[in-house]
Amino acid sequence: MKRRIGFLLPPGFQALDLMATTVFEIANHLDGGPFYDVTLLSEQGGVLGSSSSVGVFTEAFERHDYDTLIVAGIMQPLTQRPSSAFLDFLRDASHASRRTASICTGAFILAEAGLLEGRRATTHWALARDLQRAYPRTRVEEDRIFINDGRIWTSAGMTACIDLCLAMVEADLGKDASKHIARQMVVYHRRSGGQSQFSALLELEPKSDRIQQALSYAKRHLQKPLSVDELAEAANLSTRQFSRSFRLETGQSPARAIEVLRVEAARALIESSNHSIDVVARETGFADPERMRRAFLRAFGQPPQAIKRAAREQAATPA
Repeated sequence: MKRRIGFLLPPGFQALDLMATTVFEIANHLDGGPFYDVTLLSEQGGVLGSSSSVGVFTEAFERHDYDTLIVAGIMQPLTQRPSSAFLDFLRDASHASRRTASICTGAFILAEAGLLEGRRATTHWALARDLQRAYPRTRVEEDRIFINDGRIWTSAGMTACIDLCLAMVEADLGKDASKHIARQMVVYHRRSGGQSQFSALLELEPKSDRIQQALSYAKRHLQKPLSVDELAEAANLSTRQFSRSFRLETGQSPARAIEVLRVEAARALIESSNHSIDVVARETGFADPERMRRAFLRAFGQPPQAIKRAAREQAATPA
């Protein structure tokens, strides 16, 4: 029997969120499929315009027998309030569903419907603190790709909907299925829910190709000591030129930037594998687990063991 998925679209929804439906579309072509029946829903039905003026055909709210509900995001969640009819349908249909999810700022709509009270949730990093202030009974974690708290799922900005839906398919059909879909979509399989929304390379934002080249080299060779001389050579600069240019462009010393890259890689490895802390430290160039622990405390305020424990608890949460 196919699982019915209701994709709830508020007026002015973000069209990019519709890429989530592609995950289920590809899943339907796997052996044994189709597995999902996806319906786009709106309060009035008919053609509904997105924030980018792209319209899609929707069915009006009516039935409540959905296995999964997914609420799309909106551009201005603090001022674009859903109607009472939208919220009433969401509450009623959510109570009847196996799981309910939001994409990006759709978390504001779940919160307005009272579905996030006492739960952990995430949303786009730029609006996470607004969500926390507006709905203080929600435990907002602003630097997560997605969160699965019981039957309620929330995801970060826009493209994180792919990670969320891959996780749903993995829960339904197994890891091989989600891995196949990720390959078809040419996306990473798959960023864990606890993974940071930020990329260290993006945060460092080097302005020249040479400094970017050195950082890319470092990310590919984190197991090596990565001295300033080695990085300067990768950038085709003298050591003095490299050190001066690096600090001017990134605002950090090379040593600090390399630590940031290592911490990011170590966290991703901890959350996506069963490697021991010692192995993770070795694979990411920390060598000494105590050195990695101190770096994690500086970056995240908690040791690697706490992050590993949280990742296990997330994975153990039933879908």
